[in-house]
Amino acid sequence: MKTDIILAGVGGQGILSIASAIGVAALKKGLHVKQSETHGMSQRGGAVISHLRISDKPIFSDLIAEGNADLILSVEPMEAMRYLPYLSETGYIVTNTAPFINIPEYPAMKTIMGELNKNPRLVAIDADNTATELGSKLSSNMVMLGAASPFLNHIAAEDLEQGIIELFSRKGEDVVNVNLAALRAGKEFAANAIK
Repeated sequence: MKTDIILAGVGGQGILSIASAIGVAALKKGLHVKQSETHGMSQRGGAVISHLRISDKPIFSDLIAEGNADLILSVEPMEAMRYLPYLSETGYIVTNTAPFINIPEYPAMKTIMGELNKNPRLVAIDADNTATELGSKLSSNMVMLGAASPFLNHIAAEDLEQGIIELFSRKGEDVVNVNLAALRAGKEFAANAIK
């Protein structure tokens, strides 16, 4: 069993928090985890990518080869499109539909979604809006994690909840609760989207 995940987005959108929550959950299950990050110009709103590999056997490389990702989890739609070459033939795309327009030549959303919709295994959610409705736009990354949770082999949503509790407990109970609510909302959306 293995799950190779490309996490993509823009600096400040919480990619590393997603990776940490998944990593904590995987380690608590006794799984092997390797992660590689490219921060890019993250402090200026630049692209951020993380390769996250999870397996029940030792992992020897922290990078995912093109055509081998089981999941592209993107908190920004253009970044999901950018990393499509990494997706395997049976892989899933889980993306936020709310753009982070950080370049002058940002493609039209119709173009981006047209490319993403060519994949029959797509879950597209407006995570920013969902998180705002829950009371904290900052938790949109946990909405995305929830939407991706059905595609994380051998890591249940309950395991991810424990990862979130461990990750955010030092910030207080309110922060933990809003992130748990965000995770659950994303999970519910994905469950309905893949029926």
